[in-house]
Amino acid sequence: MESRPAVLRRRERTRFSSATDDEVGGFQRDSRERSEQLDTVAGLYVCEMITSRGLVERDRKTLSMLQFDPGERVRSVQLYGVDPAIMAQATEILCNEYGVDHVDLNFGCPVPKVTRKGGGAALPYKRDRLRMILIATVEAAARYGVPITIKTRVGIDHDHQTFLDAGRIAEESGCAAIALHGRTAQQAYAGQADWEAIAALKAHVSIPVLGNGDIWEAADALRMISQTGVDGVVIGRGCLGRPWLFRDLADAFAGRETYTLPSLGEVAGMVRRHAELLVALSDELHGLSDLRKHMAWYFKGFPVGGELRHRLGMVSSLTELDDLLAQLDPDIGFPVSELGSPRGRQGAPRAKVALPDGWLADASGRDLDLAAAELGISGG
Repeated sequence: MESRPAVLRRRERTRFSSATDDEVGGFQRDSRERSEQLDTVAGLYVCEMITSRGLVERDRKTLSMLQFDPGERVRSVQLYGVDPAIMAQATEILCNEYGVDHVDLNFGCPVPKVTRKGGGAALPYKRDRLRMILIATVEAAARYGVPITIKTRVGIDHDHQTFLDAGRIAEESGCAAIALHGRTAQQAYAGQADWEAIAALKAHVSIPVLGNGDIWEAADALRMISQTGVDGVVIGRGCLGRPWLFRDLADAFAGRETYTLPSLGEVAGMVRRHAELLVALSDELHGLSDLRKHMAWYFKGFPVGGELRHRLGMVSSLTELDDLLAQLDPDIGFPVSELGSPRGRQGAPRAKVALPDGWLADASGRDLDLAAAELGISGG
């Protein structure tokens, strides 16, 4: 059997999490490149969410998302599913055919179309079902020496918290670590993350715990570790438009005081590099189309101007991108007022989490038919 690198060690402190579909391959590599300027990889970078059924059924889009850069030293995939057998099959494919070194299971998605069918953040309420999935997946990966981790939330809502049980089940099932987003499914991305819950989980289990939620700057990560005792942090929305965050994190954990404040010209250079990487992954049309959603994040707080900002968000070619970036004043400094401010989706808490009828009636779910929750297409 091929030996594989140990991808989860207590000394590793940063980790890229693809908790949403906002982080794509080009951004992932750009972030890695900036962290590698330190001559080391700053953390573990996880790809976009891959659905187990899409992988097992060889869905074209799903397979196209399983791309790994030649310089990617550790291949890490985030997997979604609700059926133990299908999750095990998908894990076998990832390990055997794609040489994946780490699989992270997503039980944190709060999107109504997912929870309404019993998937995502709704599934951990069904403790027996969660255990079945974890045991089947861990056993499939164990044949290749690949660690399995899970990411989950505090619970469905304040009255239906599941994170402590999920941690216990993950540990008993052989998972290598658990990551906790300190919000419930009802909160989605609103309000503040509950770091006390993260600390409680750390005290509850002996496997490594990774904390997620409201880490916007490297100092936030240090504060989370100090307050909760977690073994590492998961970065999601905090890196949007800020690939240098991982370099700052690596410096912070190494005791180096670094605060990257790129000028507008330097940010423009990052956008151009991001575009090149996206085009290399697909083609110019699709690559630039994918880049558009990142523009608001990259230029957040900079005095770019409404018209130019709009045109950047509609860019369709590298030539057009170059023309637009040339119109920016490269000497404008970083808007320090943006430091520590939330990025990405936020919104308001939901009045009620969408769940299948009778979902809260029992906490087992062993014999439930959740075929409708088995998404066939990846991308979260």
